[in-house]
Amino acid sequence: MIMKKILSIAVAFSMAATLLCGCGEKKYGLDPKNPTTVTIWHYYNGVQQEKFDDLIREFNETVGQKQGIVVEARSMGGVNDLADSALASLRGDVGAEPAPNMFGAYAETAYIADQMGCVVDLSEYFTEEELAEYVEGYLDEGNLGAENGLKIFPIAKSTEVMMLNLTDWQAFADAEGITFEDLSTWESLAEIAEKYYVYTDAMTPDIPDDGKAFFGRDSIANYMVVGAKQLGLEYFTIQNGEAAMQTDKEVIRRLWDCYYVPYVKGYYYQSARYRSDDAKIGAIIAMVCSTTGAAYFPESVTLNDETIYPIEGIVLPVPNFAGTDPYVVQQGAGMVVVKSDEKTEYACAVFLKWFTEKERSIKFSVGSGYLPVKKEANDFSAISASFEAEGNTAADALFYTMEVAVSEIDSYQLYTADPFARSAEVRDFLGAYIQDTAQAAHDEASLRIAEGESREDALAEYTSDAAFEAWYAGFVSGLEAAVGN
Repeated sequence: MIMKKILSIAVAFSMAATLLCGCGEKKYGLDPKNPTTVTIWHYYNGVQQEKFDDLIREFNETVGQKQGIVVEARSMGGVNDLADSALASLRGDVGAEPAPNMFGAYAETAYIADQMGCVVDLSEYFTEEELAEYVEGYLDEGNLGAENGLKIFPIAKSTEVMMLNLTDWQAFADAEGITFEDLSTWESLAEIAEKYYVYTDAMTPDIPDDGKAFFGRDSIANYMVVGAKQLGLEYFTIQNGEAAMQTDKEVIRRLWDCYYVPYVKGYYYQSARYRSDDAKIGAIIAMVCSTTGAAYFPESVTLNDETIYPIEGIVLPVPNFAGTDPYVVQQGAGMVVVKSDEKTEYACAVFLKWFTEKERSIKFSVGSGYLPVKKEANDFSAISASFEAEGNTAADALFYTMEVAVSEIDSYQLYTADPFARSAEVRDFLGAYIQDTAQAAHDEASLRIAEGESREDALAEYTSDAAFEAWYAGFVSGLEAAVGN
């Protein structure tokens, strides 16, 4: 371990010359005797923040010390808290803190900051050769504005995976003669969830209609956005920052059939903030979550009667719609550099280059569940070696999550919707509308069943063609309202 640490520091110092060459011969006024301070606001917490802070210390003690850069980082809470604080600072709101030199941001927040004229085009500080080393889709997400400048720099990305309670799955699969392949499409997943409901309902023959839900997912908005794209629909086309809305009833019907309907029927479920918490109490046995959230998948289940039993988990790819090319979401905030002076902006670029080098990018990924952003670092053999070097035996879920996620990056098409002025409101609507209406319909149908109405009759009213037509009309009007039309 000591030798590895010494080697790491030596390599970091040797990188200084490379970093200078990559940005050109100019040093933009950096002076080791009079260091330039770079402030960063981020949303990392817990283990992620620890890993980020460790790397910042390493930078300050090596490249930063040699070139005259001191990085100071601060967690601003969650993503929404960070966005609110950053925009308030950029607007100069009363009581707001001075703006940082860099802050983590999703495209929606970066777009607003860019419209305010506050964001640096980082392509000025990177050569074409350097940018070619990054995953193209990650850079594309950061190209904002009429001139398509690089306004969001990728430092760590995530996608989604499916987590499965293998212990409870195996008993069910053996009884029903099903395999993991039956979880590969949204259509077949809904069918498996129905079988699981019937299977668990039969365990208590004296109690009718008490089957268990099979599946839940953390981000319903991702399902609605990426699923629509996969089926050939983008809700908006963006021209000069203006959004033109479009819908497709057939596409929306497939989305509705594969989430709303099984949810109303009790095959899908959500209650806690995250589906890992629902899995902990046995309310579901399968879930789709982010790669960073996979680390929280439980190792045991605690039932209502306080029965506790250990479970084994397994990581699977995200399902896709049958007959379509595979798609998966690309997410994770990048870094936005705030306009200041060339010296400070250049110092930010030096840090971003250093942080995203293969060794450090993988090191951060191993501890956080984020994916490296350079092509050469998206290599599971290298990631696996880093896990081994870290001695991180307690993170088996994260290890296998990274294996599946890297495979998805290589074989799925990555997608994130283009931002515009009200894209955050639209995204919120897309996730909330289908979830809230499905929950309300499920609750109403369950009450009717409890009062003696047959399950078939009660559910039919909420899942019929007529029910979809009414739901779809509300969807279209709500989407128009969300975009401000």
